[in-house]
Amino acid sequence: MTRAAQNHDVIFFEEPIFQPGILPRLDLSPREGGVIVAVPMLPEGLPQNMVVGQQRSMLDDLLASRAGRRLTAWFYTPMAMAFANHITADVTVYDCMDELSAFRGAPPAMLRMEQALIDQADLVFTGGRSLHDAKRHRHPHVHCFPSSIDTAHFGQSRAGLPEPEALKGLPHPRIGLFGVVDERMDLDLVAEIAARRRDWSVVIIGPVVKVDPASLPQGPNLSWLGGRGYAALPAYLANWDLGFMPFALNESTRFISPTKTPEFLAAGLPVVSTPVVDVVRDYGDAGLVEIAATAEEMVAHADALLHRPRAAWLARVDAQLSTNSWDLTWARMSGLIRQAARPMQMPQATAGGGPFVTAAAAGVANV
Repeated sequence: MTRAAQNHDVIFFEEPIFQPGILPRLDLSPREGGVIVAVPMLPEGLPQNMVVGQQRSMLDDLLASRAGRRLTAWFYTPMAMAFANHITADVTVYDCMDELSAFRGAPPAMLRMEQALIDQADLVFTGGRSLHDAKRHRHPHVHCFPSSIDTAHFGQSRAGLPEPEALKGLPHPRIGLFGVVDERMDLDLVAEIAARRRDWSVVIIGPVVKVDPASLPQGPNLSWLGGRGYAALPAYLANWDLGFMPFALNESTRFISPTKTPEFLAAGLPVVSTPVVDVVRDYGDAGLVEIAATAEEMVAHADALLHRPRAAWLARVDAQLSTNSWDLTWARMSGLIRQAARPMQMPQATAGGGPFVTAAAAGVANV
């Protein structure tokens, strides 16, 4: 979205926040990179039909102030159709980053609303090859965009960065993971790895979501550090020895293409992963990531990686990463959007390339 903001007005319409005793309002806040984040603030206890109605009204008011300009409606989740299915856009994009219906707690209406979104969309983008395989027969214009990478950001790790306070005192080798801790993580696998190699420091960064924190395995060499900001991640990776991705193999991981895979590689960290389909296809088969199905295999691969020279491997990593960046991804996406755009009825000036509205967790409308 920050790439889109270079030539468009981008408004990211997020899920509502509920607070007691407030009047409904839409909070707009500009963020670094030019994106404006719109957050509906709603009173607690509002019936669901009124929640949807308030979101629809706020979105309509937002778009009314930009009437007459080209509009790209960009949906990240089908659930946004509840309040945004009436938008008349020049281009409607469904950016399918995950098979959300397979996630724990997914609404029963998810599949029905996804079909409605696919029927309405001009373009469908998928966040990996497995998702593309699953969606490509459901729409005539489905395009695959596997996880991209901000190479410069994560490449800072290779030059060495000061050790974060939270890592001080943890012995090497350090085996690290960053990302949301939820049903996609194999907690038993994490526990077994830590138990098998008590001389390793196993470090996990990320918020705990949909998992009882009390269920997280504990051990003298196992550290759960909680969430950290995007800007802080390179310093952690610079002070780890390996990355690992202990994904559970279940419905919620069947179609994922983890962004952290190229991020680990850009940081210069060897990584071992469970056999997630897209990780195997995009990185394992190319010899860039080691694949392990069990704790025993993961420990063995990790041990080998700790002692393997990295120069030749890094050269192959950099060759692969040179073909993949958010700039290249956006260039391809924006070209497809221009091709799909409906002709304007009359010439009109559009400052900054027209509006672009995005709705997170509820959908994305690009104004």
